[in-house]
Amino acid sequence: MTDTSTPPSAGSSAGSSASEDVEPVAGAEGTASTEVKKSESVASDGDLFRQSEIAADYVEGLLDILDYDGDIDELVSAGRPMVEVVGGRLQPLVGQRGATLEALQELTRLAIFRATGSPSRLLLDIGGYRAARRKELGAVARNAVEKVKEHGDPVRLEPMSAFERKCVHDVVNAISGVQSESEGVEPNRRIVVRVAD
Repeated sequence: MTDTSTPPSAGSSAGSSASEDVEPVAGAEGTASTEVKKSESVASDGDLFRQSEIAADYVEGLLDILDYDGDIDELVSAGRPMVEVVGGRLQPLVGQRGATLEALQELTRLAIFRATGSPSRLLLDIGGYRAARRKELGAVARNAVEKVKEHGDPVRLEPMSAFERKCVHDVVNAISGVQSESEGVEPNRRIVVRVAD
């Protein structure tokens, strides 16, 4: 098995930048997030594809150890490396509400960090979970927007992962008259949808 241990400071740096950069934020946090994006924007498509290759190798090793079968696709999409695993019985690797998938994604990002020395925004998807969840969250976001427009009161959604919050932010930000922001601390960070200022 590949050793993914990193020094404490490097590991925390890789983990925080990888999750903070995936959702829009306001205020001081927005500055930090923008800085992360600027530092990573210098990565070429070749660098990003190399990250997806490292991730695919790591995930393939995990599947072998766990005795799971799956086809692994590595790609670069929207300026970030991606690995998609498709196959028959992969649900245990997704876990309840994607919790296991999120943990596997973090481990894979650490493997990339160990190999390259740079944090990664890798997106890992297993069994099409993220695509299906994105559709569900689009419906949740539109429902919240309807309630805000109808009643005028802010709507607080349930706590979500960074990936889930970004999906909701993207939908809300495309609709005029409303805005969304994140509040709280992981793992209880949630989105509030309200009338735009």
